[in-house]
Amino acid sequence: MNRRICFFLLTSLVALNLTYSQEAVRKSVAVTVYNTNLGVVKDLRSFDITKGTSTISLTDVAEFIDPTSVHIKFNGEALEQNYKYDLVSLDKILQKYIDKNVQLIGEKDELLEGKLLSSRGNQIVLQKKDGGLLMLPSTAKYRISVNSLPDELITRPTLVWLINSPSSGKQDVEVSYQTAGLNWHAEYVAVLNKDDSKMDINSWVSVENNSGATYKDAKLKLVAGDVNIVKPRGDNYGVDYSLLEVSSTKKMAKGFVENPFFEYHIYELQNPTTIAQAETKQISLFEAANIKVNKKYIYKSGNASGQPQKISVMVEFENKEENNLGIPMPKGKVRIYKADGKSLEFAGEDMVDHTPKNEKVKLKIGDAFDVTAEEIQTDNKQITSKVSEQSYKITLKNRKDENIVVDVERNLGQFWEITDASSEYVKKDSQNITFKIPVKKDSEAVITFTVKYSYQ
Repeated sequence: MNRRICFFLLTSLVALNLTYSQEAVRKSVAVTVYNTNLGVVKDLRSFDITKGTSTISLTDVAEFIDPTSVHIKFNGEALEQNYKYDLVSLDKILQKYIDKNVQLIGEKDELLEGKLLSSRGNQIVLQKKDGGLLMLPSTAKYRISVNSLPDELITRPTLVWLINSPSSGKQDVEVSYQTAGLNWHAEYVAVLNKDDSKMDINSWVSVENNSGATYKDAKLKLVAGDVNIVKPRGDNYGVDYSLLEVSSTKKMAKGFVENPFFEYHIYELQNPTTIAQAETKQISLFEAANIKVNKKYIYKSGNASGQPQKISVMVEFENKEENNLGIPMPKGKVRIYKADGKSLEFAGEDMVDHTPKNEKVKLKIGDAFDVTAEEIQTDNKQITSKVSEQSYKITLKNRKDENIVVDVERNLGQFWEITDASSEYVKKDSQNITFKIPVKKDSEAVITFTVKYSYQ
């Protein structure tokens, strides 16, 4: 026996005392959006409640609500909760009218009437009054008329509670639930200065609402971080909306306040905003100017083919307060622009992960056009069965009108030793080294090194 049948049987037993409430008046709504296609809604409504046992209903809930996450708070107790989602559609209405009379109206007001025996797609079978059958392979030229809307169908998703209240009168009821279809992500626009030493950056958040409901004048919070979500049946969520009380805030531009929350960060909009269904809303998160950046040319060594290899161009900056930042940066796309003397032009883009304050941000803009590398293996010796030696030569070519420094990064694997090198290097970890090679404008620089491998 399904839950809707149980509900109607139960309500029929207490029919003498049951009252179906009027439409609830919304007093406030708060929406917390996670960047994992998840939202938490807190909806405060005013209900006219009858003392004793009665029912109250809430329409305008999200179409993709998780019914198992619903929590109701009021002066009384909830005896039963039902989520009704059998929404009106042409196919569902026709299915409810099987063995009942319907009318088909043609283009010239031709009227066909009979008992509906079958409705599949746009094909209909009617039984006429004389017992004969009227079979229509297509209803495209007809309008269909029925007497009324079937009782079981509703126009909007609805939550229904069987409650017990100690008193009658208007009462505030808070309903909280989780829903899919709400998501947000950050977007950054960065503008480099003339010599690529500083940049301005502004951040926007894009809030996407495909939950099936509109939240008018909502208090909006955005949670940044990788929240673990348990989906045992493929459709449930595991975030506890009761944990959203936080403290220790930091003001940001355009009305946002940043709050630490558990192991994440919350960005709270100070002014209410309407989050409409099927809408992407963009709101400014913060702006920062004169951020010091370090432009770097990076060559990933390892392709000793002798053919010209690409050299990556990156910018790095520190997310510190003394660098005009010091703001927890949510994950998002960074688009980088630079003026060509007349207007701003797009230079490249990269993704930034969730980055706490006081950490370094590295962004790849693209590959250098005027800077290349050529690498060859100059020697390969097998000294013993467990010892080998390999030598390499890397030629860096700079055809720019300025001096640069190229970082040559090399992964050497395990059990290595540099026995000879034309330039100093930095050992980053047990497997990686970096050469920092100055290359003058319109010239070349060469480095050589020899690696000895001793196998265990």
